[in-house]
Amino acid sequence: MRKILKRGAAATALALSFIGGNEGLKTEAYLDIVGVPTVCFGETRGVELGDSYTPAECGAMFADRLAEVEAGLDRLIADPLEDRIPDRTYVAILDWAYNAGLGAAARSTLIRKLNAGDLRGACNELPRWRFAGGKGIRGLLIRRNKARQLCHEGLDGIPAEVPFRWEGA
Repeated sequence: MRKILKRGAAATALALSFIGGNEGLKTEAYLDIVGVPTVCFGETRGVELGDSYTPAECGAMFADRLAEVEAGLDRLIADPLEDRIPDRTYVAILDWAYNAGLGAAARSTLIRKLNAGDLRGACNELPRWRFAGGKGIRGLLIRRNKARQLCHEGLDGIPAEVPFRWEGA
């Protein structure tokens, strides 16, 4: 099983900064947009309001969760394909899986397209994942468009399409 660390320091730094930057660091637990207690870099497992962590604890929690999501994502991606996915494309898909969750990823058209070898089609699925609690979320659309751009950059450096526009849903 390949890990982002095996891809090298540049890919690891990109993953940590892109995903961590998208999630943001909050050391005090809060309710996310659908009312789930959340802390650090988007961690929800076992979190209760009132929980507090140091930045170092959040960093360790983030690294553990990212490794867990990556291992799950690698199980979803067909073996001969996973090592051919460019680093930037892989980081964009890892960001999506980290945020959307592995259960949702396993049932997704994005993973089906990826495993069929349609990398560009998989990248273009990212903005469709802009909903939380059944509502279109502008911040998620912005995040997914950034991920789609990164995903396409990994393929050939040129975004294939104009990003989705916000229409409230």
